[in-house]
Amino acid sequence: MADPRAVTSRTTDARRHHDPEVRGFASDNYAGAHPEILAALAVANGGHQISYGEDDYTSHLQRIMHSHFGPTAEAFPVFNGTGANVVALQALTERWGAVICAETAHINSDEGGAPERVGGLKLLTVPTPDGKLTPELIDRQAYGWDDEHRAMPQVVSITQNTELGTVYTPDEIRDICRHAHERGMKVHLDGARIANAAASLDVPMRTFTNAVGVDVLSYGGTKNGMLFGEAVVVLNPDAVRAMKHLRKLSMQLASKMRFVSVQLEALLAGDLWLRNARHSNAMAQRLAEGVRAVDGVRILHPVQANAVFARLPHEVGVRLQKRFRFYFWDERAGDVRWMCSYDTTEDDIDAFVLALKEEMAA
Repeated sequence: MADPRAVTSRTTDARRHHDPEVRGFASDNYAGAHPEILAALAVANGGHQISYGEDDYTSHLQRIMHSHFGPTAEAFPVFNGTGANVVALQALTERWGAVICAETAHINSDEGGAPERVGGLKLLTVPTPDGKLTPELIDRQAYGWDDEHRAMPQVVSITQNTELGTVYTPDEIRDICRHAHERGMKVHLDGARIANAAASLDVPMRTFTNAVGVDVLSYGGTKNGMLFGEAVVVLNPDAVRAMKHLRKLSMQLASKMRFVSVQLEALLAGDLWLRNARHSNAMAQRLAEGVRAVDGVRILHPVQANAVFARLPHEVGVRLQKRFRFYFWDERAGDVRWMCSYDTTEDDIDAFVLALKEEMAA
């Protein structure tokens, strides 16, 4: 019998179905996996390891998380960001509980109703001018705890950085946590782009998470160079219940978990997470500088991470999309979102700005 580990031309006869020279600004999810992540996956691939999280890589990941988020932090690797958010919010709430969040929050606007349909949660949304909640905005929904006719507010969920590319300061998150805790609520932080926020603030991630009172964090790695996978990081063990059971119940328990954990290890054991985030942030700044020089284009929000939101004539946006992929944020208004990734280059930015100028002049 042939050795199943032997590599033959038949087992490696893959075909490339895309042009690797094509670049876009639609999402940091469009980028491939960082070479250091792919190398880590190859290392983890040898031999047999215990499944469902009892492997050596998941065990070592806990020590790495302690170095970033303190000795009580515990990481629960999951498949994706929506899964991380749904599992985290379920662990923080009771069946009659509700979650206060910004109207633009990913859990409200981009997760297909998963928190409601899968998690059984009521989302109490608040409109915000910049994607950021404040204690005053939270109080628009923080009431009615004894009213059996209203879902009970039990969690405040914030996103760092926000869906509009803005970044909370540590003091702003501290005020939110203090305000929520005083009212008997817990705090969840959706950290899909947490590395970009830390790079923007130039502080360790603990500075605006466990150090200021966040109870549970959804840690995002896919947008920062990983192939797949995220993690729920419990910062306050007293705030949650039955995390392991909820992860399985929510279909987020990976049998070969070592392949999620080793990616998080490669990202977080050194400075890869920070290098990638600093680069994508820097490319967004370069893009913003180029856009500001184009008459008729207006930047809508402060560029504090790796996103640029702008308003331009709708027909220009449509033409530009044929040259570079990106999304309209509000198509009626002509608002667009341009995202930079860890692998965005200066040449990518310059080519895009030139194309924008050409389309504006057409």
